[in-house]
Amino acid sequence: MTDKVIENNQVTIMGEIVGDFQFSHEIFGEGFYMVDISVDRLSDSTDIIPVMVSERLLDVSDDYKGLKISITGQFRSYNRHEEKKNKLVLSVFAREIEFVDDIEESAKTNQIFLDGYICKAPIYRKTPLGREIADLLLAVNRPYGKSDYIPCICWGRNARYASTFEVGSRCAVWGRIQSREYMKKISEDQLERRTAYEVSVSKLEIVEEEQV
Repeated sequence: MTDKVIENNQVTIMGEIVGDFQFSHEIFGEGFYMVDISVDRLSDSTDIIPVMVSERLLDVSDDYKGLKISITGQFRSYNRHEEKKNKLVLSVFAREIEFVDDIEESAKTNQIFLDGYICKAPIYRKTPLGREIADLLLAVNRPYGKSDYIPCICWGRNARYASTFEVGSRCAVWGRIQSREYMKKISEDQLERRTAYEVSVSKLEIVEEEQV
């Protein structure tokens, strides 16, 4: 049961550690820490992806900045209460970590597969330049009745296709995790720079439920 659930949320990222480990929380005596990983895109830009790591995977008191690392795990979410409403916080939960000497240009440095359920009606729109975009929110089941809520963005033909999906449909997506900066209005005359994380979808399909 648990292995099957883990299969529906698979992430592999490779990149460079660009910060220190910051304590997040503790569960049953096991401490969890956040660290930022810089992952190169095919273009010259990078994504800064937050990763949650158990202190049992490595010594979080060491300085690893500048070291290259390969991480496999899951993309997870939780609700943090702030400013009188809940904010969806996303990070990669590391299951395995491996330090690497170098990352080859041909290496697949950012991959994600999700198998979940559409939990909000897709939002389809066109940019001023005519590019088609669709936003999805995917609920991906975890063991013990929990779910992760993962925002996904589709482009072009995929966007048009995704716009027809109904709430409750089971959907599989393949893509990459991307970070995107935006300006949040926090008062009449004050803007704050924030970062959103989402899955940029390269392929998706509706999964027919298995006959029980």
